[in-house]
Formats: sequence, C-alpha cells, structure tokens
Amino acid sequence: MAIFKPTYPKPLPAGAELFTKAGERWARWTDGRGRKRTAKVSVDGRKVLIESRTWHAKYRTAAGPVRTVPTGCRQREAAAQVLADLERRAERVRAGIASPAEAAAADAAGTPLAGHVAAYLEYLSTKPGKGGRPRMNAQHLSDTRHRVGRVFADCGFKTLRELNRAAVERWAANREAEPDGMSAGTLNGHFRAVTSFGNWAVSTGRLAVNPLARLPHRNEAGNRRRPRRALTADELGRLLKVAQLRPLADFGREVVRADGADDRDNKRSRKTWTRAPLTIETIDAAAERGGVALSKRPELVAQLERRGRERGLLYKTLVLTGLRKSELAALTVAGLELNGPRPFLVLPGHATKSGKRAETPIRADLADDLRSWLADALFDARSAARAAGKPLPARLPGNAQVFNVPTGLIRILDRDIAAAGIPKVDDRGRHVDVHALRHSFGTHLSAGGVAPRVAQELMRHSSIDLTMNTYTDAKLLDLHGALLALPALELGTGAEADRAAATGTDDAVELSRAQHAPKHAPTFKKACQKRGTPDKTAKNRRNTQVAVSGCQSKDLHGMALTGKLGRVGVEPTTHGFSVRCSTT
Repeated sequence: MAIFKPTYPKPLPAGAELFTKAGERWARWTDGRGRKRTAKVSVDGRKVLIESRTWHAKYRTAAGPVRTVPTGCRQREAAAQVLADLERRAERVRAGIASPAEAAAADAAGTPLAGHVAAYLEYLSTKPGKGGRPRMNAQHLSDTRHRVGRVFADCGFKTLRELNRAAVERWAANREAEPDGMSAGTLNGHFRAVTSFGNWAVSTGRLAVNPLARLPHRNEAGNRRRPRRALTADELGRLLKVAQLRPLADFGREVVRADGADDRDNKRSRKTWTRAPLTIETIDAAAERGGVALSKRPELVAQLERRGRERGLLYKTLVLTGLRKSELAALTVAGLELNGPRPFLVLPGHATKSGKRAETPIRADLADDLRSWLADALFDARSAARAAGKPLPARLPGNAQVFNVPTGLIRILDRDIAAAGIPKVDDRGRHVDVHALRHSFGTHLSAGGVAPRVAQELMRHSSIDLTMNTYTDAKLLDLHGALLALPALELGTGAEADRAAATGTDDAVELSRAQHAPKHAPTFKKACQKRGTPDKTAKNRRNTQVAVSGCQSKDLHGMALTGKLGRVGVEPTTHGFSVRCSTT
C-alpha cells in the first residue's frame, strides 16, 4: 500500500533554536557527535519529532487487516521491493497457493532478530513450569540472554532468515581454538540456548524449520577447561585463619625496599618501597601491627574484624554445606532454622540450579556460628536505630541477607589462598576457586566414609555419577588404606600348611583377620555419628543418623572445621559377604 518513515518523540534538546518553516515549528540543535540536526516540534512545544532512518511498509494481509512492518531498508527503492514481496505473498495466500503459516514464517524471517529474542525471553520469564513455578530462575534467564545474544552477535545474524548451522559451528571452532578457549560444557550451554530459541521460533510460526537443530555437542567428559580440586583439611584450616585476619593484617604489612630503588634520584619516591606480601607465618604479627597502626580509629578496626569474621564464616558455610556462590548470596534470615535439634537451611526455588526449593542440613557447630552472627547483626541494627532515634527492631527482617557476598569473591579468594600458601593450580593442572569449596565438600564426604547415595542427596545432584566422579577428588581418598580391607592371602608349601594345621596356626590367622578387618571399614564413634546399614529393616533405617564429619576440633578461633579421620574404606561395608572355597 505505502512505504514511509515514521517519527518518534524525543525531549527537546537543551539549547535548541526554534524557528518557523512553512507554517510549522521546527528546532535546530547540535547533537553529541557535533552534527547539525533539525526536526519538527510537537504541538505542546516540549518534544521534537525525530524521523526514522529506515523505511516502514504498510500493506493488507491475506486475512484482511492492514499491517505495518519495518523493512530495515534506508533506500526507498529497496523498501519498495520489500513492500512488493509482502503484497505478492498475501496474494498467494488469498489464492490458496500458499498456507497462512508459510506466509507468517516468511513475514517474520525478514524482521529484525532482536525483537524475536526479546519475545523469547519474555516467554521464558512468564510461562509457568511444573507445579506453578517459573519456567526458569533469574540466573538461568540471564545466562540464556547472554548466550543467545553472544552467538547471534558474533555470527553477525540480523534477521531470522540469516540463521544457519554452519556459521554457528565455525563460531564454536574459533572459540575452541583460542588460547584460553571455551570448555566443552560452556559451548554445549550456548548450543542448547540457541537450539531452544529455534524450537520456540518454529512453535510460534516464525520459522518453518529450526536451522539450528542438531548442533554437534562436544564431549564434556575429561574436557573441562578449568577442572577444580578439593582442599585438604590443613589447607582449609589455613584458609579460614587467613580469611579472618587479612582485612586487618593488610594495614600492618612490613615496608621493604623495591627493586631498583637505589637507582632512582628521588629516594623518598613511592616507587622506592613496597609492602611485603602476607604469609601464614607472618599474618599474626601483621594483624597486631595493623591494630596498633589503627589504634586511634577503633571504628575501622571493628569494621575490619567484622569483615574478616564474615569472610571466614562465609568460607566455612560453603565448605560444610556445599552451597553454590549464588545460593549463598540468596540465603536469607527466614531461610535459617537454627534452634531445632537438627538445624537446616532453606533455599528458595529461584535461587537453586534446579529451580526447586531445597532444604540442606547443617552441622551443630556451624549452626552455633550462624546464630552468633545473626545475634551480632541484630545488635548492630539496634545500635543504628538507637542512634537515628528510630524504634528498636525486635528481630532481623526475614528477607535480610545472611551474608554480604561480594561480586569479586574470586579475586578475594585468590589473595587469601596466596597468603595461606595454597597453590592456585596444583601439579595436575586443577584449580582452586570458589566452586572448589563445593568440590571439597563432596570429597570430604566420600573420604569420611559417607555412603554415596547420602553424599548425592547432600549435594543435591540428579546423578550419583556427578557426585562420585566430578565432585570427588581421588587424591584425597585413602586408597592404600582401602587395600588393607582385602582378605589376607598366605603363600606356602604343603609341609608348611600341615605344620600350621598341627600347631593351630590357622585359627590364629582367622583371628588376625577378624581383628584386622574392622579397623579399615568405616567406623563411627557414638559421640560423633550413628550409621545404619543398607540391609537392615525399615525400622532400623528410620533411626539412621548420618553426620557430615566426625569429632570436631576447634583450633581456628573456635570455628570447628572437620574431624580427625582414621583409615576408612572408600565404600561402606557390605554385610553378609564371606569368602567361600570350592570343594572341587
């Protein structure tokens, strides 16, 4: 029917010059790029009407209504050709040559891709999933927006018509070839995002077929770009100590002369000296010097001590619960149940990776630390209200966050492990980062003799293979101790066997086996844990109690980390197993 350039209102630019032209009011101004601009002024005189740079087409669809669509063309001739194609397509539908679905897909194929992506994200955020829960949580939605946007931008896709599988495969190959290229898991995540977008476009009639279907997914087994490792109990102890002391110790670091200081003319220049790095051996003295240096600023000292206490408790919570960083950041006061005989924390569905509400048990000493932390937070809130002349709160708000998890926690952890003498990358090429604390949680569960199914439930994994193979670091398991659980096998001549039978030595061997085997099966002291067995009755299973760790030691300023574990097997013992000899 027609092509035109629509106008859209914009606030009148500051300093714009108003004038009249052909009986209409216009404005003249200079934009941010230094270009002279003119535009009509609205009736109220407060806005200018900016003309679009591209042409739009208005045509009558096959169903009858008039529709206006952007052509994306800056030239009038090209826009006229787009209008002719739209009208020809509508005529084919009216004549019965093409179906309405084919016409709709053809119309959508030439429109800007950004509008379709925005509609897809809106669909994901509003469509309910199972049980009335949102289809995906905020983090998943943000990841999908980032992944789809990155693939389409890097491939140069502007419209649905331009989507093609070959371009995405080339993009993936280029990302893998980079020095610090994408891992297989990250690439597969991008593939899933764009493939789901294509499926949605087909289901809504925007595409006839999905051009991004069946992208070749990468094999993720053993192909992780940055595999994590678990921290040992000694490393975790040093990490907690450094986390508590480093905020104050940074103000007490010793001054040392920098390299090349003697060659500088200005001997008092800032470039002639530097601060000595903190180590596990020097951090106590540095913290004392920091307290002396800030003795006239007690408020700052208290703030630094509180920051260190929060950081240590934050690390401890990650290690003893296996929470992810995003889950810890979403933990609120209302999600803590600390006063019952079995304390636990509650994670809302929007904060978990699965999108489901989760309850995670917590150990008694961690519950005590959290209870004390919240009590101090309430005391600070009351002090602030008293100073402001406001009513004193009776309790902390239920939606208040338990921890202030900084966005740069990975960089803070890097500085903490450096001061604690923990290598960032070990001899196997495995890294230590925030998520490695979750790996430490899973590994110490297995090393402590916890049944694999129990460890899987505590880590909230859908597959036990993920718990045992990905989140269990075999280097921390007592593999040699596990071999001692095997039966004793004696080699000897027939005469030696006859002498052993005559002197009763066989009984001694059997007695030795009976005394030796229990030492290497998982044992639990009554004061620490109780464990049921898989082949007991349902009544006994109801009385089963499993703890995360054994007896606790409180060497780190009263913060118990883990128990002292003896030799334990890598799997729980199986009752009813015996060695049988053939009679033939």
